[in-house]
Amino acid sequence: QVQLVESGGGLVQPGGSPRLSCTVSGRTLDYNAIGWFRRAPGKEHEGVSCISTADGRAYYADSVKGRFTISKDNAKNTVYLQMNSLTPEDTAVYYCAARKGNSATAQLSLYDYWGQGTQVTVSF
Repeated sequence: QVQLVESGGGLVQPGGSPRLSCTVSGRTLDYNAIGWFRRAPGKEHEGVSCISTADGRAYYADSVKGRFTISKDNAKNTVYLQMNSLTPEDTAVYYCAARKGNSATAQLSLYDYWGQGTQVTVSF
């Protein structure tokens, strides 16, 4: 089993730049890619960004491209999501997920393990 814990969410002012962390524990050899997803009120899950832990290849949704950066620290089993220039439209619960496959994909159904999520609220 693999366990994931997100942190770094909270109330952020528009234009803010929080960083989310996803720390992975358990059978850490059982995953090869980490993804960040979000679910805004009344909307479907959206694949925000994901990264292959093997080769570092990353994917970004068009809605966050140029504003968000995903990175990994293999020694700490942690993946980060640096978010910049936030707007109220970024308000959502952000989840990280791990998959056994190698490729960084935004396809939600391909992920095997999920964290509990962290709320990010963008508001004055």
